[in-house]
Amino acid sequence: MEKNGRIRVRFAPSPTGYIHVGNARTALFNWLFARQNGGIFVLRVEDTDIERSREEYERNLIQDLRWLGLDWDEGPDAGGNFGPYRQSERLELYHRYANQLLEEGKAYYCFCTAEELEKEREAALAEGRMPVYSGRCRNISLKEARLRLAAGEAGAIRLRVPDEGSIQFEDIVRGLVEFDLKLIGDPIIVRSNGMPAYNYAVVIDDALMKITHVIRGEDHVSNTPRQIILYRALGWEPPVFAHLSMVMGKDNTRLSKRHGATSVDQFRREGILPEALCNYLAFLGWSPPEGQEVLTLEQLVRLFDLRRVSRSAAIFDYEKLYWLNRQHIKLLRYEKKLELALPYLQEAGYVGTEVTPEQREWLEKAVEILIEGVDKFSQLPGKFSLLFDYQPENLDAEARSIVQADSARKVLVAFIQKTAGLNEFNYEIFAAITGEIKKETGVKGKDLFHPLRVALTARASGLELDKFIPLVEEGSRFDWPRKLKNCLERIREFSRILEA
Repeated sequence: MEKNGRIRVRFAPSPTGYIHVGNARTALFNWLFARQNGGIFVLRVEDTDIERSREEYERNLIQDLRWLGLDWDEGPDAGGNFGPYRQSERLELYHRYANQLLEEGKAYYCFCTAEELEKEREAALAEGRMPVYSGRCRNISLKEARLRLAAGEAGAIRLRVPDEGSIQFEDIVRGLVEFDLKLIGDPIIVRSNGMPAYNYAVVIDDALMKITHVIRGEDHVSNTPRQIILYRALGWEPPVFAHLSMVMGKDNTRLSKRHGATSVDQFRREGILPEALCNYLAFLGWSPPEGQEVLTLEQLVRLFDLRRVSRSAAIFDYEKLYWLNRQHIKLLRYEKKLELALPYLQEAGYVGTEVTPEQREWLEKAVEILIEGVDKFSQLPGKFSLLFDYQPENLDAEARSIVQADSARKVLVAFIQKTAGLNEFNYEIFAAITGEIKKETGVKGKDLFHPLRVALTARASGLELDKFIPLVEEGSRFDWPRKLKNCLERIREFSRILEA
């Protein structure tokens, strides 16, 4: 820790693609831990993978983190006292400490070719041994190595690991973890092209940035002993480690695209709220002591406890995420709901780019009514199609069976006749007409209302007619990119279909 005892944690993504929900959870847990303890949250970009790293991915990851509501105290765009915060800008530091390790005999140059290393690996596997590096270049002196490098030979730098003993560390999530040094070998810390290896760069960065706690995925557990050896070789105190379980699909395989959306960007585009996604990500391996489920970021900061994180695999349940999203949608003001819904409605062609105040007022009502039961905002156009897409010529099998019943024919003929001379329509008029039809035909209940629903919506189910009729009547008065037909227009169109 720093001298003042402040906790310092970091999230260190590679800008090689979009942020996966597993990485987003890691960022969230680091952020919650820092904010809860009055600590510092650092964003570091690990961009030494030259071939795959892209500036656009860095921009995207920053955008995704900000969208989630996570902020950082130090980072590439925020500055700080321990920068630079991109690994590509820290190469001089990596070379400086590599030279120190070489001079102290704690590291050495390795001139083994890829072919030689592969042969070693295959031989070890054939003999039932762990395929660790044999150490064949260990005894090459630094003077000889430098002469070989000057002559044009390519050489990587390896860390010298003790031959015997073990490495132990106490993991906040996993408890005591131990590794036999015989199974580790001498890892490469700087490649022959001069680029630092992950296990080396991350130690230099975490130590110089005074990171006190490293919270990351359990796929890094096997890296930890190599990193601890590096800390000790450089005379530094290792941080406290906490390794989070992997995020899995319901089939107990690692979450991937075949399970559904997996990146923060995908969930954002689908219309999942950031509050809901953070709420759900927090529950991947952790649960609040009070058993509450719908939590804001502020509440999560108050309740989160890293010691209560489970070491068992976290199963990603899309239905639970959608349920949480519905709960968070309910907490939004109606103006905010429309703001979030509008891009989806415009993309579907229901709403134009320019919206009048009167149209906005109607849209707020429509969204408020139709959003009930919607899992995510991307589903809203499907709900709005009930208003805008009236196609009685394309009834589905269920709707067709409803209107083909003998009693339905009576109801529909009477309904068409009683509305034929009307110039206006509203729910009160509809209720009065249905009352008359009930008396005249003796048809009641679903046999009365289901055919009328089909006539007005061209669907077998949907919004209750006491909500549908006022919404359609008001909305039909506005000019939309796609015409919204009023009830009388629908009835007349349906009558032509019925006669045919």
